[in-house]
Amino acid sequence: MSRLSTARRLVVKIGSALLVDADGALRTSWLAALARDLAEARARGTEVVVVTSGAVALGRGRLGLGRRPLKLEEKQAAAAAGQIPLYQAWIEALAGVGLIGAQVLLTPDDTEERRRHLNARATLLSLADLGAVPIINENDTVATAEIRFGDNDRLAARVAQMMSADTLVLLSDIDGLYTADPRKDPLARHLTEVPEITPEILAMAGEAPPGYSSGGMVTKLAAARIAVAAGCAMVIALGKGERPLHALMSGARCTWFLPQAEPLTQRKRWIAGHVKPHGTLTVDDGAVRALARGASLLPAGVRRVAGSFGRGDLVEVLASDGRRLGVGLSAYGADEAERILGHRSGDIEAILGYRGRDEMIHRDDLVLDPAMVAATGG
Repeated sequence: MSRLSTARRLVVKIGSALLVDADGALRTSWLAALARDLAEARARGTEVVVVTSGAVALGRGRLGLGRRPLKLEEKQAAAAAGQIPLYQAWIEALAGVGLIGAQVLLTPDDTEERRRHLNARATLLSLADLGAVPIINENDTVATAEIRFGDNDRLAARVAQMMSADTLVLLSDIDGLYTADPRKDPLARHLTEVPEITPEILAMAGEAPPGYSSGGMVTKLAAARIAVAAGCAMVIALGKGERPLHALMSGARCTWFLPQAEPLTQRKRWIAGHVKPHGTLTVDDGAVRALARGASLLPAGVRRVAGSFGRGDLVEVLASDGRRLGVGLSAYGADEAERILGHRSGDIEAILGYRGRDEMIHRDDLVLDPAMVAATGG
């Protein structure tokens, strides 16, 4: 309750299953009630940002596509047909409580390519300064399968990171994280607080529920990793009932994910929040220990290169057993990295014909997952 009531900048994500009923109709009374919650938050001095789903779900009905799985082009067509009525409903609901809504459509490239990231951030902050409520959705009508978030949980976390929000609320059809899928395991235990996202926590995620939802707990935990790395607290709360934020303020059961004590620098926040790495670098045990001490990743410690990436692209760093250690910006493209892996930095010029950086990934361009490093014994 105190975290929500004292939030300076709040991002609220709403899933399709909350906005659209089983018949494909918008839940207008629920939306109007949520708008009252948002107005109360604004009255407390909290800046409010909304990440909404629902365009594809609404467009299905308008185009007569039913509930069958959609091909990418059909999903894009449904998004195009549903986007206008979705935003119209948001504009009307917010206007009813004296708020101005503003449509923003994003793709992963808008959050991960540095210049576009900064432009999007500037627009969102300007809207907040002007007193508007940004209503954000993924731009499904133009994004391809290769450059889609695929769910709005991670999009919401990236938005929270972009705007330096201190609180992210994922309104869901479940009241938080359980030790196992409560739909299948009657002994599953609810967790009220997660101070650290460990491999054990990640293993608790189940499958996505049937229906309109495309996320499930797996993507919510992915969102939590992005959010807490950026110094943003995240909560998963039940959203089906009217006024879910009011219920959360009143003590409704939920799960809070706590941010790291010291938020990353803005650059490292941007690196940590990337959704789609372009490749992987697998390192030896000596490199794991060196990284845990705060060192850069040198070519000598790399044992395997996978993927297609260029210089400056984001890659995952893996331990020899396949566990993810973190992510970083590679100083070399995949072909060059393959040629210099296992070699000393002093050998780079002789191998490549020019003297590049001594490091495969400089420590300033590297963000480690503390839990994963600890799990490897680093």
